Amino acid sequence: MENSKITIHDIARELNIDSSTVSRALSNNPRVTQKTKDKVNAKALELGYQRNLLASSLRNNKTNTIGVIVPRISRHFFSSAIAGIEETAYEAGYNVTISQSLEQLEREQKIAHTFLANRVDGVLISVSMETKDNDYLKFFKNSGTPLVFFDRHIEMPDNSNVLIDDFLGGFEATEHLILQGCKKIAHFSGPQELEIYKNRFYGYKAALKKHDIPLDQNLIISSKLMEADGIESAKKILSLNVSIDAIFSSNDTAAISALQYLKEQGIRIPKDIAIVGFSNEPISSVIEPSLTTIDQPGFEMGKIATNLLLKQIKDKQVHNSPETIILKPILIKRNSSKRLG
Repeated sequence: MENSKITIHDIARELNIDSSTVSRALSNNPRVTQKTKDKVNAKALELGYQRNLLASSLRNNKTNTIGVIVPRISRHFFSSAIAGIEETAYEAGYNVTISQSLEQLEREQKIAHTFLANRVDGVLISVSMETKDNDYLKFFKNSGTPLVFFDRHIEMPDNSNVLIDDFLGGFEATEHLILQGCKKIAHFSGPQELEIYKNRFYGYKAALKKHDIPLDQNLIISSKLMEADGIESAKKILSLNVSIDAIFSSNDTAAISALQYLKEQGIRIPKDIAIVGFSNEPISSVIEPSLTTIDQPGFEMGKIATNLLLKQIKDKQVHNSPETIILKPILIKRNSSKRLG
C-alpha cells in the first residue's frame, strides 16, 4: 500500500475490526480499551497512516495553530520574542505560523486575512510602522478570533496587550544623559502614530521637564529608525546651529548607525556627544564604544503574550475580559554615555 493512501479502513481490515473502532482508538476515545488503542496505533505506525488534521480541525472547529505577525524576524528583540512564543505554544500542543510585515501595512493586512482564512485559533501581533489605526484588525473581533498585541500596539477598545513601559524607558534613558551633564539632548523618534514611540517621546519630555531643561522641537527628528535614518538624523543634528551634546534614539539600529557616522566626522563619543539607544540588540555591546541602551525582555514578553492568548482561546469569557500586562525596562549603562564617574 502507498503510505499517502492509507485509511482507517485499511487498518481495520488488517486487524479485522470495525473502522469505527479504529477511528475511536486513534481519537483516544474512552469507549475503546487501552489494549485495542495500542494495537491500532501500532498498526497505524507500521502502515504509515497519517491523520487528516485539516478534516479533524474542521470537525472540531479548532486548528491548534496560532498566527504571529512581526515587523522583522531579523531584529533580535522579535527573534527572542518568537523563541518565547514557540516554546510556550509547543508545550501547550499548538503550532505557530510566523509572518513578517517588513513594516508594510498592506503586507500586514494580507497576512492577517490569510490567518483568518486558515482559521487560526488566535493571533499575536506587533504592528508595522505604517499601521495607524485598528480598522482592519476589527475582522478578528467580528470573527471571535482572539488577538493579543505585544510590544507595538494600536489603541483598540477591549483588547489585550503585553507591553514594555516605554514611557519609563524613555524617561530613564533621558535622565541618565542629564545626570551625565548633558543639556542639549536630541531625540530620534519613530512614527508618533505608534504608541511605543509616542510613549518613549513622552518619557523624554518628562525627564527634560523634571530637570528644568526646555524642550526644543528642532532637536526631535522622526523617521522609521532604519540604519539609513540614523545617518540622516545625525547629519541633521550636525547641521543645526545648536551645540548638541547627547542623543536618545528610540531604537538601537538608528543609534548605532548615527554613532558610527559621528565617529567618522571626528565627533568623540561620549565626550562630545553621548548616545543612548533602545532595545539592547546584541551588536550594542560589541561596537566601539559600546552602546548604552534600554533592555527589552523579548523572550519573557513572547511567553507572557502566548499564555494570555491561549487563555483567551480556551475560555471565551476570558476573551471578553481584556488584560494589559506591562513589563519593566532596564537601563544598561555602557561606554557611549559615560561622561562622569
